[in-house]
Amino acid sequence: MAFFLNGSISLVRVALVGFGTVGQSVARFLCDGARRPLALSHVCNRRVERKVVDWVPPTVTWTSDFEDVLRSDADVVVEVIGGLEPAGDWIRRALEAGKSVVTANKQVMAHMGSDLLQTAAEQERHLLFEAAVAGGIPIIRSVREGLAGDRLRRVLGVLNGTCNYMLTRMEADRVSFDEALREAQECGYAEADPTADVDGGDAQAKLAILSAVGLGRRIATGTIPLRSIRPVEAVDFTYARRLGCTIRQVSRAEVLDGGADVTASVQPMLVPLTSPLARAEGSQNVVIVDGAYGGETAFRGFGAGGEPTAVAVVSDLEAIARAGPIAPRRWQRTEDARVAVDFEAPQYMRFVIVDRPGIIASLAEVFLRHGLNIDSVLQEPDWPKSALPFVVTLEPCGSGAAQAALAEIEAFDFHARPPVWMPILPRGERCP
Repeated sequence: MAFFLNGSISLVRVALVGFGTVGQSVARFLCDGARRPLALSHVCNRRVERKVVDWVPPTVTWTSDFEDVLRSDADVVVEVIGGLEPAGDWIRRALEAGKSVVTANKQVMAHMGSDLLQTAAEQERHLLFEAAVAGGIPIIRSVREGLAGDRLRRVLGVLNGTCNYMLTRMEADRVSFDEALREAQECGYAEADPTADVDGGDAQAKLAILSAVGLGRRIATGTIPLRSIRPVEAVDFTYARRLGCTIRQVSRAEVLDGGADVTASVQPMLVPLTSPLARAEGSQNVVIVDGAYGGETAFRGFGAGGEPTAVAVVSDLEAIARAGPIAPRRWQRTEDARVAVDFEAPQYMRFVIVDRPGIIASLAEVFLRHGLNIDSVLQEPDWPKSALPFVVTLEPCGSGAAQAALAEIEAFDFHARPPVWMPILPRGERCP
């Protein structure tokens, strides 16, 4: 290892595995001459001959074979290839080879993080993953170190920059979902296949990491319920504004009173305009953590794009350079927890109907059978009777009861389009 020489920081050799958008941003940071203790030594990428660029110093070794990285004198491996495999296996093998690892891989850390952290502790090597959650926001380090003295009870966040870009475009100019998605793809925020973003899988993995790191509860990633932002339309922002709200894809996890379990979800929600979540614009992320003693602390920054993510990666590298090659053997398995799906909040239901008498009465009968109280009925003027949108809001109730009522309502024959349901983040409360 080449960390310390006569008591001062010496050179830290960095092998970069993956040379896509994030990998190239990391390489530019390492090659700009401003980070003296860090030196790019290797770039590993499939068909690497297509990736070679002239702004990388000639001393850097380019390879398509990960075995070359394992045999090299690199001190730290940066993994930015994404996906579960081979990334998970490569991280484990790098640690076992005596190299520290920095990763931006949310899927690996959500599904395999506990085992990999144990391997890192056994090998006395660093495994840092700040870039896996919320891009350039230093949320992992803040929770682990800055808030270590508190007992965190809730995590609430806008964790997907693509979704936030799309929703804020729909809100600002009342564009359609499809148009907002096309713009996001043109800007490089959304992939050709946007499923992981818009349907919640990306935020689901990030929430699982935050639950483990912040709440001390390890939850199986696939058990976190997801609901897509696809059904949200521009008209929903009109009604949300009448309610003093906007709409965001909200990730939430909360420790249940007196137990190890958590309630968690990733779904579109109405968010009061006074909430920090409402102030996330474009591709920004927001994370709110709620402690038993310190109350709420909010973090905001850019969560999508190569440069914000590269900032987090390089910050982890510099932390390793300061700490030295030997990591303390402090690893503690997080407590396994189950996810409870139901949680109480006010509810928003938007219907688009072929208008006729008795529709509100039919809805009221269903709500009565499920023990739900109507809070308000909202209807914007000048819509055609053949596709008339209106909104019913419900007083705080369990999400399970709301969904059960909606399933019954969907069977009615007056719908012009399927109903849309979203919880409302309670106003003046920390978290639902």
